[in-house]
Amino acid sequence: MLNADDIETAADIIKKGGLVAIPTETVYGLAADALNGKAVSKIFKAKGRPADNPLIIHIADTSQINMLVSDFPEKARTLAKKFWPGPLTVILPKSDLVPDEVSAGLDTVAVRCPSNITARQLIKLSSPLAAPSANRSGRPSPTNAQHVFDDMNGRIDAILNGGECDVGVESTVITLADSTPRLLRPGKITVEQLRETIGEVIVDDAVINPLGADKKAASPGMKYKHYSPKANVILLKGGRELFCKYVNKQVDKNAAVLCYDEEIENITIPYISVGRSNDYDTQARKLFSSLRKADEYGFKTVYAHCPGTEGEELAIYNRIIRAAGFEVTNLEG
Repeated sequence: MLNADDIETAADIIKKGGLVAIPTETVYGLAADALNGKAVSKIFKAKGRPADNPLIIHIADTSQINMLVSDFPEKARTLAKKFWPGPLTVILPKSDLVPDEVSAGLDTVAVRCPSNITARQLIKLSSPLAAPSANRSGRPSPTNAQHVFDDMNGRIDAILNGGECDVGVESTVITLADSTPRLLRPGKITVEQLRETIGEVIVDDAVINPLGADKKAASPGMKYKHYSPKANVILLKGGRELFCKYVNKQVDKNAAVLCYDEEIENITIPYISVGRSNDYDTQARKLFSSLRKADEYGFKTVYAHCPGTEGEELAIYNRIIRAAGFEVTNLEG
């Protein structure tokens, strides 16, 4: 596991304009000096990421935010006090120090303070870090160092192995750059928790629907097909009995199903369990690794439940609906 020398070595790489994959509580991030535009541009090349997809800047503590934003309003301070360090990203008007490579040409910047100690130690030794997920663009996000190695070997300078990520899906993203706060990407911190903290919060239409072709992404994970394994993901909407009956009819030897623990005894085709049906924390933590496991086993098709869109399920829905290209098969007619 990691020691102080590993983190110092990573900090030196960052200072020299290099790329380091780092653990966070959500997923592994591909980090570069956020104030070095040339270094940040290497992230897009390594990932094969479109340049109009903005990045999130990670800070070690709230004191670092003032150099990154031109305004830090009261609602942002309230959110930071309650949820930082933690899996919440706040979008605010950016300062002149933030390179366009980070903001994708927008006049706003996304900032968060991760709870992962290794990530914060690295930031303290180097600089604020621009760090999208450390995977090839469009692939399931990495939740352990092996996932990063599988996607990024030979493309980046180093990987800090911090073990498995605790949360498993990317941070919640809220923009405070509009007149009314708006949820752009759901995560561990739910819209209900945000509303309890600062009042009215709108859920952006692109959380559950495709972003219009003429629209510019205000947050990572909004515009392009994301989180997809090589296998074709098919979402099924319907009750447990209908779901099991449908997948058991699939005779293709290259097909598998993501199922709940309670369904295992009723599933007759290959399966990968994502936890109990009401355990959304486990489902989120296992989602990306399960999609990657389907590829490792060589499955060409993966059937999965269509989650709900309330509370903690919204984050799971947001990720898997994109992995499936927004297509859902309704088993109830």
